[in-house]
Amino acid sequence: MTEYLITFNDEWVPDHTAEEVREKGRAARAVIEEMQADGVLIFSNGGLDRSTVVCSVEPVDGRPVFTDGPYVESKEHLGGFAVVDVPDDAAARYWAGRLATVLDWPQEVHRFRGAGEARRNGQQKRPAQGTARA
Repeated sequence: MTEYLITFNDEWVPDHTAEEVREKGRAARAVIEEMQADGVLIFSNGGLDRSTVVCSVEPVDGRPVFTDGPYVESKEHLGGFAVVDVPDDAAARYWAGRLATVLDWPQEVHRFRGAGEARRNGQQKRPAQGTARA
């Protein structure tokens, strides 16, 4: 099995009324439930936009420098994503197509180069490494 990221940028999503957003959410949740039932979903999350940005961080002289809000030079930002573990590109394309169809906006599919690290199947989360400083 291979892991894929199915994602969309918030800028690709046209304006919707509150009811349209609720309808899209219900439709997308149905596809996510299908992914869960098929055992291919690793993780999913949506509803990301400029209002959900906590901070940006960049390295300066070997140390992290934190800034409130999004990185100012970035024109696009993630709107939502799903990570799936499927046998091949065709299966990843199928699930991306299902999401694109029910949401009515584009999706991108990225193949991870190798197995990632995750807290999955009972694995323990590693303890935090130090404290972030601004």
